[in-house]
Amino acid sequence: MVPAKEFKRRMVVEIDGAPHMIEHIQVQTPSARGAATLYKIKARNLKTRSRVEKAYRGTDSLVESSFERRPVQFLYRDPDGFHFMDAADFNQFSLPSEDLEEQAPYMSENMVGVEAMVVNEEVIGIELPDTVDLPIVDTAPGVRGNSATGRTKPATLSTGVIIQVPEHMEPSTVVRVDTRTGEYLGKGG
Repeated sequence: MVPAKEFKRRMVVEIDGAPHMIEHIQVQTPSARGAATLYKIKARNLKTRSRVEKAYRGTDSLVESSFERRPVQFLYRDPDGFHFMDAADFNQFSLPSEDLEEQAPYMSENMVGVEAMVVNEEVIGIELPDTVDLPIVDTAPGVRGNSATGRTKPATLSTGVIIQVPEHMEPSTVVRVDTRTGEYLGKGG
């Protein structure tokens, strides 16, 4: 059992009998004396992919879900779904496209650093690295001398996702993107 005051982002807990990953925690400290601190969490059901929002007192606790993280490599996408390979035993598996709608914009072929979440030998989801480096394939021409301004412009990355980048960026520039928010973080490596 994990008390609410020890909840952490990316922790997997049982909510209503199903494994949920905590995505966001907001701590509400009471202004009245004697009132309990509330821990508001946003979590995603790892089987159905639906989101829930719940509030717990610091003394409330949830069962930490028993699951395993395994390093995998994203190989490719086809009409049937996304195909992966387990980095340890080289077994391949696939997940349907609808299960990965939120992650798909940041996934490129032969991507490493991906983790599969496994419950009872069944892959119930994947987790991407917090940041990925992707090349810009299309954007308006860079405006020289505008690197100091805070203005941005839309850019299409190699995976098809469109993000806002600084105005001076050119096509073929590799950029680092936060996979949790879709935000531009800087030039990639």
